[in-house]
Order: sequence, then C-alpha cells, then structure tokens
Amino acid sequence: MTSTPGRAKSCARAGVETLCCSTSAGVIISALTFDLMDLTRSKFVKMAGGGNDFIMLDGRKQKISDLGDLAARACIRGLGIGADGLIVLSTESETADVRMIYFNSDGSRADFCANGTRCAARFAVLEGLASRKMTIEADCGVVSATLLDDDRVKLEVAGPEAARLDRRLDLGDDGFATGVTMILGVPHFVEFVDGIWEVDVAGRGRSIRQHPDLAPDGANANFVQVHGRDRIDIRTFERGVEGETLSCGSGVLAGVAASALTGRVSSPLTVRTRSGIDYEAAFEIGSDGISKLTLIGDARVVYEGTMTRETIAGFDPHWVRHPGLRDPEVS
Repeated sequence: MTSTPGRAKSCARAGVETLCCSTSAGVIISALTFDLMDLTRSKFVKMAGGGNDFIMLDGRKQKISDLGDLAARACIRGLGIGADGLIVLSTESETADVRMIYFNSDGSRADFCANGTRCAARFAVLEGLASRKMTIEADCGVVSATLLDDDRVKLEVAGPEAARLDRRLDLGDDGFATGVTMILGVPHFVEFVDGIWEVDVAGRGRSIRQHPDLAPDGANANFVQVHGRDRIDIRTFERGVEGETLSCGSGVLAGVAASALTGRVSSPLTVRTRSGIDYEAAFEIGSDGISKLTLIGDARVVYEGTMTRETIAGFDPHWVRHPGLRDPEVS
C-alpha cells in the first residue's frame, strides 16, 4: 500500500474527496536509520479497528527522523510492540483538521488505510487534536470522520476509481480468478466466492496480490461471500502486511463497492470480517457509478505504553521477514 511512485491525487467529485493513488512494492529496512534517543520513553497508544491493529503516535509531542524504519521494527510481533501498521497524527495540514501519516508493518508508506483512519479519528479526539466531527488528510486526500457517541467512527469517502467488473487472472495450478478491480485509496481485487471460511486466503491471496497483470502496484486480494441483499462476509490478503489480516477497512469498502456495482446488494448492509466484528456500510449509486461510501466501525483503545531501546533494537527485521537473507548491516 505504498504511495510511491505515482503519488496520490485528490479529485473533488460529488462533494466528497476522491481517493485515487497507485503504489509500489514495500521496501524492507533493517539497519537503524534514526537515533535511538529519539525513542527514549516515547509514549504510544495501541489501537485496533475491526482487528486491524496500529501503533499510534502524537506527532506534536515527538519527532522521529525515520518513521518507516521505526514501523519496520516496532510492528514485528514477538520482538517489538506488534501491529499491522504505525500512524502519526499532527495538525500540520492546510486542507484538513488533522494530518495522518501511515506506514505498513514492513516500513512502506501507505496512501490510505480505512481502519487506521477510523482509529486516527478517535485518537485525535482523545489527544485534543480535533473535535468529534473532523476532516483527516491522508496521502490519498481528505476524508470526513465522525466519532459517534458509542466511540465507533463513521467514515465518508468517494466511490472507487478505475473500476473494472470483469478482470480474469490466470493463477496457473489454482485455475482462474474472476473478479472486480478498483482503486479505493489503494488497489483492490475482489473475488466472489462460496464457502468463504474455507478459502485458502494465504495461497490464493498471495497469487492474486502478486499477479503480473496487476503490476507494478499489485492489489489487496479480497474474497467476498454474499448472504442476501443486506449482508456480506469478507476476508483480505493485505499488501504491506503480506498476509491475511483480521480486517481491512479499505477492503471492506471495496467489497461493498464491488457487490453494489454488480447488483448483489442494497444499501445499507452489514459486513462481517475475519475478526468476527461487523461493520455498517452504505453507498450512493447512480448511472455514473458509486458517488459515496460510508463505513461505521469500532476504533478500540487496547492499551497505552512507553517505548524503550529494546522495542526496536537488538534484532534484524529483514531476517525476521526473510529468514536466511540476513542484511549485512545488523543492529
């Protein structure tokens, strides 16, 4: 879900900020590129949205020279804090109330993360960066967010860009994958399946995510099962994490959009993810396609903590992700 090359564009349409961006493969960072003293006693909050978990930092209170390196280390489970991504918030935006910078767990910078944006909205209120109704600038543009009375967060984004309803990928021994592709903040491929909980998400998802027809950016691979007009289940193989996550917010939006564009569902509807946590989703659709998507889901504060030197030092994150390929510069 990285944002280079092909930097994000923000295109106003139907009164909602359009998310349209392309990505490249993530870069794994292993040698320390920042001063360990930057992190001495640094405060963080661990949050989760739908099972997607994040390390949250208040950018007003701490300045870190290389956030990608920090994410690549701190997000490793079992050695660091452990998370799907790292988010830094500040008020340094000319177009929104809050500026959000997001990194995947492998250290690559991401243009958009819907679950992360919901967590960012609640974090912004808790830290006094914004009121309950706000705008958030991500690398893909500006989205609207509202912290509801039950501490769930409502996101509003524009409809997908570059939607194609008939993509067919040759997966070799795994046959063909036929589905819908689109850009919804980041690229997605949506395949409709039966028996979703029996799908080999790791194997089939990786084949789709890395398919040459989706190069150079690749795509998040989403598997959707429709249960009537008002409910779908979804599982996602995420880029940047390079595996199935308990939830992918932009994947949920892509699954809803693909289901709507192919006439399978009506608005509103419920979406169940791998975590078992349900989302409320809605859409506005017309002759020109989907103009607006709404997503309501949890933004959980899991715990607060303080980083130490051992949070990010004493191990090689490149080795952890690619055993046998040790980086020559091991910290």
